[in-house]
Amino acid sequence: MDTRELGTIGPVSAVGFGAWQIGSAWGEVSDTDAMEALETAVHEGVTFFDTADVYGDGRSERRIGQLLKKHPHLKVATKMGRRMAQEPAHYNSGNFRAWNDDSRRNLGVDTIDLVQLHCPPSAVIETDAVFDDLDAMVAEGRMRAYGVSVETCDQALAAIARPNVASIQIILNAFRLKPLEKVLPAAQAAGVGVIARVPLASGLLSGKFTAHTTFGEDDHRNFNRHGEAFDQGETFSGLDYDTALAAVERLRPLVPEGATMAGFALRWILDQDGVSTVIPGARNADQVRGNVAAAYLPPLDARTHSRVREIYDELIRPQVHQRW
Repeated sequence: MDTRELGTIGPVSAVGFGAWQIGSAWGEVSDTDAMEALETAVHEGVTFFDTADVYGDGRSERRIGQLLKKHPHLKVATKMGRRMAQEPAHYNSGNFRAWNDDSRRNLGVDTIDLVQLHCPPSAVIETDAVFDDLDAMVAEGRMRAYGVSVETCDQALAAIARPNVASIQIILNAFRLKPLEKVLPAAQAAGVGVIARVPLASGLLSGKFTAHTTFGEDDHRNFNRHGEAFDQGETFSGLDYDTALAAVERLRPLVPEGATMAGFALRWILDQDGVSTVIPGARNADQVRGNVAAAYLPPLDARTHSRVREIYDELIRPQVHQRW
C-alpha cells in the first residue's frame, strides 16, 4: 500500500478506513463483521482509520479501540462537535474537553493522533478562540494534531487559512468536483492534508444500485435523502437518486478492464493532486478488499479524467456545484 503525507500527522495509507458504517446509520453491522472488516484492513495495509464520537454513540470508536490494542502503530482520527445542536456557543473549551475525554476513553488512548471538528458552522471556523482552545489541547497532550471536517469549499478554505490546522476532510468524488478548483491547491500550498470522504457517494459509485434498490429504516440513505436528519450533501453527495443513477451509467464504460466501478471511483480520487488519503467505508471484509484494490490500479488516463468532467458538467454540476 502506498503511503502519503497527511499534514503534520505523517505518512498514512493512500486508502484508509471510514468507520461510520461500523457505527450507525448504515444498517446494523455485527461486532463480528465489524472486527473482521477492521482486521482485514490492517492485513491489507491500511494504516489510517477515521471515526467520530457520534457514530453509534461511541460504538465505532470502541471497535477501533479494540483494534488498537492489537495494532498500536495505526493512526486514528476522530471527530467531535455533533453531540449538541450545531450552535457556535457550544464549541467551547469545556465541551471540547468533555468530548475529548469520551473519545480517549472509547479508543483506549491518552493521546489521539488527530481530532477534527465535525462539520461545524462557518462561524465556528471563523472564531479565533476555538483554535486557541484546540492549540491548548495539543499542548496538554490530548491530541497530536487537529483538523476540520467541512461541508463546503468555503469552509475548507477558511480552515486551511488557520495556521495550525493539520488537515481538512471534505466530500470529494466523481459527483463532487468543486474542491479541485481551489481547495486542493490551497491545501497543498499550506501543507494541509486532505482526507477525501463520501468517496463512493453513499454507495452509488459502486455501480450496484438500481431504481428498485431499497434501504432499511435505520439507513441514512432512506431517512436523509433530502437532508431531513443532517446535511443533504452527506447522502448520495446531494444528488437526486435518478440523476445519480443516470450519471453512473454514463461513467460505467470508463471503468478499466478488470476493475470494479468502486475501484475506478476510488482511483479517480487518488489521481487528484493534494489528496492525502481516501476513506471509503466497509461493512465486511470483502468490501474492504474491494476498496483497497483501488490503490493498486494504475492512474487513469487524461481522456478518462476529461470524460468524468464532461459527465459532471452535463448532469451533476447544476444540482451540487453552487451548494457545496
